[in-house]
Amino acid sequence: MENTEDLHIGKHIRQILKAQGRTVTWLAGQLHYTRDNMYKIFGRQWIDTCTLLNISEILQVDLFLYYSEYLRKKSSK
Repeated sequence: MENTEDLHIGKHIRQILKAQGRTVTWLAGQLHYTRDNMYKIFGRQWIDTCTLLNISEILQVDLFLYYSEYLRKKSSK
């Protein structure tokens, strides 16, 4: 894929978490992860769909839309 930097899902998750006023520790607890594992997720450009679904449900945000939006933009070029 070309120019996939916009798809860096870890950055999007971290931004949403911050916008909601939630902490890394809170999200880690919701997922039963360690804080270190959360920071690893924040560093990932891609994550598996099961984890993405869990985070979407916890944050009440459809994170899959970032991928759909990318595909729409790419197909309109």
